[in-house]
Amino acid sequence: MTADERAAAERRARFGTLPERVAFADLVQEQPPAARPGAGYDPDAQAVRFACLAADLGL
Repeated sequence: MTADERAAAERRARFGTLPERVAFADLVQEQPPAARPGAGYDPDAQAVRFACLAADLGL
């Protein structure tokens, strides 16, 4: 047994083997899109966006 083989055997004895690979399909959970109840016009949200834009433009 060479020094490299001995070192490899020691590594296997100390660390064991790598865990099995996990399939991508097992990592992903698909869900239908959530219903958006407030998808209509929201004046408060529009005011916040405009205020930020006005501040950015220095108005």
